[in-house]
Amino acid sequence: MSLLRVFVCILLPPAAVLDKGCGPIVLTTVLTLVGWVPGVIAAIIFCTRR
Repeated sequence: MSLLRVFVCILLPPAAVLDKGCGPIVLTTVLTLVGWVPGVIAAIIFCTRR
């Protein structure tokens, strides 16, 4: 995972998972709306998966 992607995961979690499909986008968006930290954690998890 690149350094730029890590910054995007931290700043805009839903934008970081745009290339992962519809499910991760929706889940990360909902978690970000609930709280910023759960959204960041979800984005990092989805971005580190292959």
